[in-house]
Amino acid sequence: MKSRQGFSLVELMVAMVLGLLVAGGIVTVFLATSNSSLVQTQLAKLQEEGRFAITALTTDLRMGNAQYCSNMGGQSASLSNGVLSLDRYLRAPQVLVSGAIFQGALNDNTTLWGATSGTNTYPASPVAAFTMPSFVSLRGYDCTVTKCTPVDPSTASGAGIPAQGTAIGNRMPGSGVVTLRYLDGARGWVLDGVNSTIALSGNNVASITVVPQAGEPPLLNFTKGDLLMLADCNAAQVFAATASGNTFTPGSNYSQVARPSGVSPKLFDFNRDFQTVSYFLQVVDDNNGHKTGALMRRVNGVSGEVVRGIERLDFLYGVMDATGNTSYRTAADIDSATTCPSSTVVVAGSDPGCLWRSVQNIEVHILMDGQVPLYSLTAPEMQYQYYGDTGVAGMSAPDDSKRTVMPSQQGIDNHMLRREFTAVVSLRNYNP
Repeated sequence: MKSRQGFSLVELMVAMVLGLLVAGGIVTVFLATSNSSLVQTQLAKLQEEGRFAITALTTDLRMGNAQYCSNMGGQSASLSNGVLSLDRYLRAPQVLVSGAIFQGALNDNTTLWGATSGTNTYPASPVAAFTMPSFVSLRGYDCTVTKCTPVDPSTASGAGIPAQGTAIGNRMPGSGVVTLRYLDGARGWVLDGVNSTIALSGNNVASITVVPQAGEPPLLNFTKGDLLMLADCNAAQVFAATASGNTFTPGSNYSQVARPSGVSPKLFDFNRDFQTVSYFLQVVDDNNGHKTGALMRRVNGVSGEVVRGIERLDFLYGVMDATGNTSYRTAADIDSATTCPSSTVVVAGSDPGCLWRSVQNIEVHILMDGQVPLYSLTAPEMQYQYYGDTGVAGMSAPDDSKRTVMPSQQGIDNHMLRREFTAVVSLRNYNP
């Protein structure tokens, strides 16, 4: 009889152990590859969204204080704190209505007439014609997890900016806010003297007749109570008017509307064409119970989400000192100025916030996260650095107690990739 042979118990056990080792190695390699793929995908998404956020911010910031085709000029003068400020400011429009009516035409008022800001009190509402103050066109706010300086922008009546908090819909704690305004020069009606014309009474405007041409907004956009802006390449005037058909007649103003002194005059619906843009971070949910921040762009009272995954947002404002160098200062530093050579709205010999008109650069810092927690990340992989954490040297953990703002204080999970993005924006409408 032929002998029958098979595997012994020892051989089977050895084979099983070897099989388990091979399977374990395959599983380990698979998990490592999968985790690496998740990390690389999140990092690529983070980088792309960070660049997109910076692009959106810089595009608007460059437009700060933009008027029609007018420009600024004059001599620069040194202030007591060493900063240079313009002696004349030709870009600022003349406002021919009361301060209350003018402010009622603006959206998201974070700076009200007579409001207290730090140690300053802003000008009382003018009751005579005045030059548009500088803080109307630009104002910033720096925030920690507990307070904002120079003031909290959500406390101003009609600001439209949510309060800080960790609940969905709140403004992200520890993130800055900036509000800027500019005239949308692409809108309005060209006063070419043929289709749309100006009727004069001496050197003043008696009426303006508008016949919209191709590409111009319809007259139906104008609503009773709206203010108008008459601008040319020298200056601009904001005034009230009554409408009859397609003819506007200035009225209820503190002074008459002067005939344009420059070329290419144009008429704008001030309430709609003078844009108010605010940027801030809002707490949002990724629909899986994890919170992150969304960059919000609020235009003329309507908020829209730009991109998600931003935890922190900070701004520094560049002004030129007496030596010709640019120094970057906080919003509170800029807001604390009370006397500038270019002051036009004066209360008790001072002009709070006048240094906002001398900001020539804005430095932007944002901290992006991967939005989705990755619990496979090691401690070194979670480390990051952010300029605002002055007490932290180099890369550090999210829960480093030296950080000015920790993710846990914002209600955000630590287990995410984080990267800082920065940009320096030149305000194209600054020209000393």
